[in-house]
Amino acid sequence: MPNIKSVAAHANVSSATVSRVLNNDPRVSPEVRARVRASIAELGYRPNRIARSLRKQTSETIGLIVSDIENPHFTRAVRTIESAAYEQGYRVVLCNTDESPEKQKSYLEVLAAEQVIGIILVPATSDDLTISQVLDLGVPIVALDRTVDDERADAVLTDNVTAAREATRHLINRGRTCIGFIAGRSEIRTGRDRLYGYQLAMEEVGQEPIIATGGFRMDIAQRATAELLRDNPDLDGVVIGNNLMSIGALQALKESGRRVPEDIALVGIDDPPWAALVSPAMTAFAQPTHAMAHAAFEMLISRIRKERVVPREMVFQFELKVRESCGG
Repeated sequence: MPNIKSVAAHANVSSATVSRVLNNDPRVSPEVRARVRASIAELGYRPNRIARSLRKQTSETIGLIVSDIENPHFTRAVRTIESAAYEQGYRVVLCNTDESPEKQKSYLEVLAAEQVIGIILVPATSDDLTISQVLDLGVPIVALDRTVDDERADAVLTDNVTAAREATRHLINRGRTCIGFIAGRSEIRTGRDRLYGYQLAMEEVGQEPIIATGGFRMDIAQRATAELLRDNPDLDGVVIGNNLMSIGALQALKESGRRVPEDIALVGIDDPPWAALVSPAMTAFAQPTHAMAHAAFEMLISRIRKERVVPREMVFQFELKVRESCGG
């Protein structure tokens, strides 16, 4: 197998020069750089990334921590980030916290110890002191979908207040008069904002909010929806706070014998692939997941390359997908 020495001999340069070319050192002249790269291509030399990382005491690795890999929204985001990273020569270490603050803390510590050059984080909790400790080490963090308390972190978000407000209005405009909400986790900004948007819409028409907490999880949402149906026999509309909770809500509705949309109209926040396939197809507010994930990656790379130091917050809008679950 060719090595740096054989490439250096072939290009008639020193091994140090070959190393500088591999590390994009600007001190190498264009002529020498071209000669070395031609020798690398002709000999089929492949740099040892692990050895290079150990010598440089750094890596080309990015950490990606998501709160629930089963959530299709985050699965698509992971796919987008991994592809973008690979195309630019970076590698991704994926961690799933399962909405556990303890696992988040542990994974942040592991990624810092492994000397990743940056982290994209979907936080299970926003007030984790480990986030600040990682930032103190000079490792940039971009919060995706949810915010963190440390203002030094960048953030890529959606306008959750507007989405939940418009989802509730969508049901009101179709004549629904008793509308409930399956809420996520109130300690997460996404959960708080979606709940607040629903409450605003209900306040505008003088209706009392009817809320059950689904915790962003299927099983909890199924129980919450069953309780909502039992305690509110006149319920004729439900806004569901994310796609995993929509599965639990649909299961509870099926078990109760309630028909969609004849008895209850539904609007989901998040638009998973199955939303258009269930019968009746579910009306949903879709997040621009690909654009959000790509923005988070580009934001992180700009920090890694020290192209900026001032933190940014980017907010995307949802798109309404009208289907059959709200009736005509």
